[in-house]
Amino acid sequence: MARRIESLLIEGPAGKLEALLEEPEDQVPNAAVLVCHPHPLHGGTMHNKVVYRIARGLRRAGAVVLRFNYRGVNRSEGKYDDGRGEIEDARSALQVLRSRYPQLAFSLAGFSFGSRIILKLGCEIAEVSRLIAVGFPASYQDSTELGRCEVPRVFILSTNDEFCPVPAMEAYFSGLSGPKELIWIEARDHFFAGALDEFEEAIYSVGSSVTVPRS
Repeated sequence: MARRIESLLIEGPAGKLEALLEEPEDQVPNAAVLVCHPHPLHGGTMHNKVVYRIARGLRRAGAVVLRFNYRGVNRSEGKYDDGRGEIEDARSALQVLRSRYPQLAFSLAGFSFGSRIILKLGCEIAEVSRLIAVGFPASYQDSTELGRCEVPRVFILSTNDEFCPVPAMEAYFSGLSGPKELIWIEARDHFFAGALDEFEEAIYSVGSSVTVPRS
């Protein structure tokens, strides 16, 4: 089976958004996942190495994955909007993914700034299967109220994340109600240095547990 890869320009609220849609290499998709990248003012793009590993791990688990660049990043039109507009960019991208694969259960995944985006957006959507928050900066004061919903949430972090020390994450996580999971990866920094393979295997394992089609 030939793997489907499609470059897209999505209609977003501030103009066109550059995106990449990728189906699994060797199977019919069993789930759909939108993946959000890290902070656009600090070099974040949909081609970030952690985002790439998220996408590849999920594809290996059978998901079709849509990555995109927020407004103002590479070929995406518009300019940075302090997280507010970026949530709406993600909403637009999710609408495209859901319209392409309406029969599939869908999830949201994001790294760093992208994890904040998906926790804000995903907690508004009752039908979402799971939120996968990678490198969530729980030590940031304005992060403490994010992710407080009943959607199943999975947090994956490096044990040496400079933006989320272990005690800060554990304190945040203990205060969450509802279905949740916390996975630690022994790595050198926020970007999972020295442990990207282990990180991708964790993503694959999480992705493999969400395969139920939507009714």
